[in-house]
Amino acid sequence: MSEAAAGDDSRRVYDPDARHNFPDEKLNAVLEFIDADEEITVYLEAQNINAVDRMRYNDHGTKHIEIVRNRALCLYDLLKASDIDFNGARQQGLEEEDESVIIALAATLHDIGHVVHRDDHAYYSIPLAADVLDRILPEFYDVAETVRVKGEVLHAILCHHRAETPLTTEAGVIRVADALDMERGRSRIPYEHGGRGINTLSSQAIESVSLHEGENRPVMVEIAMNNAAGVYQVDNLLKAKLRGSGLEDEIRIVAVNTNENREQLVERIEL
Repeated sequence: MSEAAAGDDSRRVYDPDARHNFPDEKLNAVLEFIDADEEITVYLEAQNINAVDRMRYNDHGTKHIEIVRNRALCLYDLLKASDIDFNGARQQGLEEEDESVIIALAATLHDIGHVVHRDDHAYYSIPLAADVLDRILPEFYDVAETVRVKGEVLHAILCHHRAETPLTTEAGVIRVADALDMERGRSRIPYEHGGRGINTLSSQAIESVSLHEGENRPVMVEIAMNNAAGVYQVDNLLKAKLRGSGLEDEIRIVAVNTNENREQLVERIEL
């Protein structure tokens, strides 16, 4: 977390690639455990084979998970600062510190269904993630807490898929954070291998994504793109995932075309 100036104002700006030391003892213990877990490490590598190597799709491997998890926790931090209610843990009778654990676990495991197939991967992720959670959660929770945390994590995993409606704030955060990994580095491998689909080309147009404290809403997402192809990432992917997330009124999204060397068909988009 760092301080950055915006005009005469100072805002908290979140580095999407930094490994934040979130001020939560249980969360940090869980993060340390899962980052050292061999099975999870292999899943994150193996889940990229179908997506990238076989289908020439954008990255869904280790780097994608790192970015999504970090942005999900950044969203959580910003929303908590504005006293947004996280009903998943609360309604299960869990502790406040379990909110961020649910988010971190769901972000880490949301795409492991790709080892089965890219299509409908959210549904394949459920049984695979359940097995992993059955092994991990007893390290930190008793039986009753394990069942409740597991249910909330699986709900958030399922609802990162647009066909399902998030019923908790935790699940909404995962859904939006998944769409916030859109910079050009994500499409580097398929682009270098000749992939020219709209997902790859539009991702190539996105230079950066940054999260800030908003003025009128808890979260401001700023997106810099170098040509109009980036509109697809913003409008068709991010906007689609924000819609129905439960966070529509909490997040402001602004995309700006930063290319000054050619005629700009699109200069600015605000959702």
